[in-house]
Amino acid sequence: MTESNAKAEALVPRFKFERLLNQDQAGRRTSLVGAIDDQPALLILERAPFPSSPDYLGSVPTTLRSITNLGANDIYHWYLAHSGADTTTQDHHHPSSDFADLKINLIWPCTEKHIKKYSKQGVRFVTETAAIYREHVRPFMQAQREAGRLNWAFNIIEGTKEAEDVIYRTPYGQDPEEGFLLLPDLNWDRKTLDALHLLGLVERRDLWSLRDLRKKHIPWLRHMRAKFLDAATGVYPSIERDQLKLYVHYQPTYYHLHIHIVHVALEAGATQATGKAVGLESIMAQLETMQGDDEVGMDAVTLCYTLGEASDLWADVFEPLKRSTAS
Repeated sequence: MTESNAKAEALVPRFKFERLLNQDQAGRRTSLVGAIDDQPALLILERAPFPSSPDYLGSVPTTLRSITNLGANDIYHWYLAHSGADTTTQDHHHPSSDFADLKINLIWPCTEKHIKKYSKQGVRFVTETAAIYREHVRPFMQAQREAGRLNWAFNIIEGTKEAEDVIYRTPYGQDPEEGFLLLPDLNWDRKTLDALHLLGLVERRDLWSLRDLRKKHIPWLRHMRAKFLDAATGVYPSIERDQLKLYVHYQPTYYHLHIHIVHVALEAGATQATGKAVGLESIMAQLETMQGDDEVGMDAVTLCYTLGEASDLWADVFEPLKRSTAS
């Protein structure tokens, strides 16, 4: 090690913390202000990427400590956990910190569809016309629903799973055409408010995606939006209504209408990007301006979005359509 490197590395341990300036990237980067040798200093801490070493990755599940289960529903499980060596206080009974540095999702038993979804893959931008939706995508959606991959969502709606996590719900079964509920999304750690992510599920099972929304649904959508905002700001009073945004995915991961409610400070990764997320307010505004009676809806518009090359929708629908167009 050079003398210059040694001097540089000796600086960090001398940092004296004064206050937290900011946390971003959903809490993965933290900016601190303090001093080194009585001179002001700024220290930015950011989580490094996980090593790709098979030896390291294979050892992670067996070296975790203090694993806390946040919930379990059907094949889905999620946890907070501590990694690394276990350090304790002087009484040797309590951890020196309740800091859990890993949020873990487990899908077990998983399917080939899950494996494809989380695999590294190329991405395509596709155009879905009303005709392509009607002739190709709608039958694809129906086949996915008939494969029975919605048990976990129906468990929540019926109150057999995650009932203790529900933030708000209309009385179940009282009006299945209007009913809905709100609970934390499984990807949120339930602590970092700037990364808040809630999930709204509707009771009715005839609405598979935004494609099923029609002009007649606008009053219901407005009512549901207001209730979701009331509930979220009531449970988390430090958050104001204009610090939340609501959107739906297209294509969604599963074909039962659901709405994402997130903090505006949650940095927009792929799940909030153009070609994936569609603002709820934008959907309502488009429905309002569409020509026709109350039955006119989102099944009549052209939608553009991204698809992974490993997805069944690309392999079964859009890639064959691309080949047929090119030939």
